[in-house]
Amino acid sequence: MTILATIIVLGVLIFVHELGHFWAAKWVGIRVERFSIGLGPRVWGFHRDGTEYVLSAIPLGGYVKMAGMGDEVLEAIEGGGDGSERQPRESDFDQKSVWERALVISAGVIMNMLFAFAAYTIVAAVWGSAEMDTDRLAQVRADFLPEGVEALEEIPSGARLVRIGDREVVHWGDVRRGIMEAPSGPMAVHFDDPAGRVEVVLPESEGQRNQVVRSLNWWAEARVLDVEPGSPAARAGLQGGDLIVAVEGVPVAHWWDFQSAVRERPGQETELTVERDGGELTRVLTPAGVEERHPITGEMRTVGQIGVFQDAPEAVYVGMGPGEAVIHGFNETVAVTGLILGFLRDLVTGQLSPRNLGSIVTIGEASGQAAQAGMAVFLQFMALFSINLAILNLLPIPILDGGWLVFLAIEAVRGKPVSVEQRLRWSQVGFVVILGIMALALGNDFLRLLGL
Repeated sequence: MTILATIIVLGVLIFVHELGHFWAAKWVGIRVERFSIGLGPRVWGFHRDGTEYVLSAIPLGGYVKMAGMGDEVLEAIEGGGDGSERQPRESDFDQKSVWERALVISAGVIMNMLFAFAAYTIVAAVWGSAEMDTDRLAQVRADFLPEGVEALEEIPSGARLVRIGDREVVHWGDVRRGIMEAPSGPMAVHFDDPAGRVEVVLPESEGQRNQVVRSLNWWAEARVLDVEPGSPAARAGLQGGDLIVAVEGVPVAHWWDFQSAVRERPGQETELTVERDGGELTRVLTPAGVEERHPITGEMRTVGQIGVFQDAPEAVYVGMGPGEAVIHGFNETVAVTGLILGFLRDLVTGQLSPRNLGSIVTIGEASGQAAQAGMAVFLQFMALFSINLAILNLLPIPILDGGWLVFLAIEAVRGKPVSVEQRLRWSQVGFVVILGIMALALGNDFLRLLGL
């Protein structure tokens, strides 16, 4: 299952990416010499209409070789090119305008983003949107609440939300929709276990309503789903499946209790009491101090982080109409793009360890897990990975699409192209950088498999 799922994910997404380049090149009149899925030696292929279509031995990439593109690095890697001088033709890549070439280079990224949008939309239309299958409230964050809804703080921790305005609560999506879709003004929130109700005044602005939604944390026990490699939690021996029952001897009722206790102890030695396999263990660690901006006030503060991921409640799918599915697909694409860009930002600024990078091993494990979870989850994983592939290809590293766009931007500014020699020199540097990143990611996976 894992091997097959990995082949499908890589094969489909690489094909989609390269198909974008191929279609755009054909559209602007560039002759395509080779369409390759995979890198390295040719395994199988055929010729049609002047293009060689190839499957290659290493399924970690692909490329579209266009006449006049002058990519000597890929020619050396793939064995393309015969060393003879090319006579310029109108169908050559380098004979087209800067904007036509920029479109061709960008088309792979555009196709990956369109694939993600289509996948999220299809899942929403066929299965519906995934909502957390819980109606139980853990806590209300007072620092997120706008004026008029302060009474929400009176709802006891652990209570089950029964009705938000006129909407019955079956799952957490009903909580969000009840707040976002109710008329502005007075609204009652009914809850049970213990039974009660509070009256609030819903604000009119969507931004403030989003604050209300973000102030409500669903109930989730303090159970660890996974541990970030190289993190304080990993060094202390925490494992996926561990249930945190106390921090510094103080019991924690749910995940948010645990998170709050850790966030208050940056740089301080902290004792965790953990339940594992029916017994209790003690683990001592020191949360790393991380600078964080409050999403509402904008205030910067240092908080503690130990590198664990939350084991969230099970999901339930809620049906959508075609129009809703399209909007949901767009919103999911935008949200996931923001998350991946945030991940890259945190890597660059040092807020995340390079140990978070994964290679084909991580991709394979995630692909297999997603496939086992069902077609809806598998398609969503492919959408996420497609966005990831698009963003990584836009990095300004020569031999990637982003590197080519930098060359074209330089040409547009100064009015003449970067010389072949300079492109070759920088492409060789880019190739070394890519190999270094791949080696680091592969090393991380092996260290993780060894428990280090």
